[in-house]
Amino acid sequence: MAFFIPEEKITEIRNAADIVDIISGFVLLKKSGRNHLGLCPFHAEKTPSFTVSDEKQIFYCFGCGAGGNVFAFLMKKEGMTFPEAVKYIAGKYGIDIPAESMTPEQKKRINEKESLISINKQAMDFFCGSLFEGSSGKRALAYLNKREISEKTIQNYHIGYAPESWSSLYNYLTKKKILQEQIEKAGLIIKRSNSQGFYDRFRDRVIFPIFDPNSQVIGFGGRVMDDSLPKYLNSPETAIFSKSRSLYGLNAARGECRITETVYIVEGYFDLLSLHQHGMRNSVATLGTAITPEHVQMLRGIIGKDGKFILVYDSDDAGIKAAYRSIEIFDSGYADARILVLPAGYDPDSYLVKFGAESFRNAVSRSLGAVSFLINSAIKKHGLSVEGKIRVISELKIALASIADEVAMSLYIRELSEKIDIDESAIHERVKEARAGRKNGNTIHRANGGDITAVSGVEGFVGKNASVSGIGKGSRLEQRIIAMMLQFPEILPEIIKRNLLNNFTDEILKSMGNDIIKESSLLETKAQGVIQVFDNEEKDRIAAFLAINEEVWTREGCIRLMTQFESSRKRHADTSTKRIKAAEETKDEKLLLELLREKQIQAQEKKKYNLKASGGETL
Repeated sequence: MAFFIPEEKITEIRNAADIVDIISGFVLLKKSGRNHLGLCPFHAEKTPSFTVSDEKQIFYCFGCGAGGNVFAFLMKKEGMTFPEAVKYIAGKYGIDIPAESMTPEQKKRINEKESLISINKQAMDFFCGSLFEGSSGKRALAYLNKREISEKTIQNYHIGYAPESWSSLYNYLTKKKILQEQIEKAGLIIKRSNSQGFYDRFRDRVIFPIFDPNSQVIGFGGRVMDDSLPKYLNSPETAIFSKSRSLYGLNAARGECRITETVYIVEGYFDLLSLHQHGMRNSVATLGTAITPEHVQMLRGIIGKDGKFILVYDSDDAGIKAAYRSIEIFDSGYADARILVLPAGYDPDSYLVKFGAESFRNAVSRSLGAVSFLINSAIKKHGLSVEGKIRVISELKIALASIADEVAMSLYIRELSEKIDIDESAIHERVKEARAGRKNGNTIHRANGGDITAVSGVEGFVGKNASVSGIGKGSRLEQRIIAMMLQFPEILPEIIKRNLLNNFTDEILKSMGNDIIKESSLLETKAQGVIQVFDNEEKDRIAAFLAINEEVWTREGCIRLMTQFESSRKRHADTSTKRIKAAEETKDEKLLLELLREKQIQAQEKKKYNLKASGGETL
């Protein structure tokens, strides 16, 4: 395990971290017995199968098989490298990491994302300062005041202004010795097409910094103050910014979203700010894109399995388009989404300014589910004449076909049937045809449950007969022995004394057992240090599954398990001897050769293991 940060420092950081605290920033967790449960942030699911153990400081999803410690979670969820995850947690808990432990090249690679965030932070400071300087800045400030954005909001959301100059930001950053290449990587400057040099991406615009959930600046949005186009301009995709995975205001909204289990989704920066100013801080805004599956999964992890999404639009057309786009996304994410279309001529910002928060909440109470909204919109558009009803069904059949839940689809067909007075079976037939066409031309893909088989007992609990897929058949006893080693390290001397691992048939489990013995000092706190023992994601996953089991271990129970395993292996050996004897008697030379070769390999492995255990070679 050759990391750039000393092992003792990693252990210190891991012991200081609270995995429930860290994961709660991304997933709504609720106490369930000794563990915490929530919706998995790595796959779509209806009921929580994502389990976090406060006692053992590990997580495991019984739906998709993701598991590990707090470092593994950040690596998988945020795309961090291991050193980045360690540094992130160290920073959160105020633990210093000696810089001299990294070479310049390692430091450069590890800190690349941090460098972009630092550049964005300095750019944000420049934009904020520019808002209060010169006539142009005063013009931008007057524009914000006209839009009724308060001084407190300007400060809290770090709203700024990009000067009209072609290179004011570029000059500011280069004077701070920031490399041109890094400024370009941050998406703040654009290379000139017909000559050498660069120019600022954002010019003469009100600037809205975009933060990640941890309040780090990852990008910017800029809005003009007149009718010129484009009205809005966002940062390009960078190493730290992706529009499909980012939401404006999420860092400020996350806590309120978790408390209310509801999130409002709007399309504009000013819409978002107005909602927040009117007390509805459980609001986020998309960044020039439609809502994506990544957005839904991220938000559902925060608001929980029963949480509600309210999509707010400023016109029927926008709402209808959004409803069509969102049905399959929300359906596959098992999310409850409702559509709110405001009266003609109003967006969320102007509506709140004129009518206030109470009127807005009343409008929200009348919002409809996406499919019900489409049904009403289609009837309003086409009417209830014979031709109108035909057009309604034709318009809605694709939307209904995209609903994978058969019960939900049937209920919506019944609703449509009642509203247009057409027999359900006739509508079912049209939807069936549409679904067949979709599957032939564009198969509907859904997240599926995953890697775990034979899970028994209550939700979040693994019975002693549970197993992990991906491990050879007949290895259940071997799995339980590894679980025993992880959760009851006092038994390790007996494992070594009996040469138990030498008789393992599954190579992954055997390797994990050897890793545990090699790094047994890390298991002083039992499962807390378990994931640090292993060197790859597959072992992490298996270890988390086995370690999160709530089985109570005693020395007597461990001895019984080891004796059972030894008896099983002896029966296997006796069977092997009988097979060899039978092959000799029947003169089956091919089978005999295979059996003898297998026996020789086992003997060699046993000799090698005995050598390691006696100190002749390091385990």
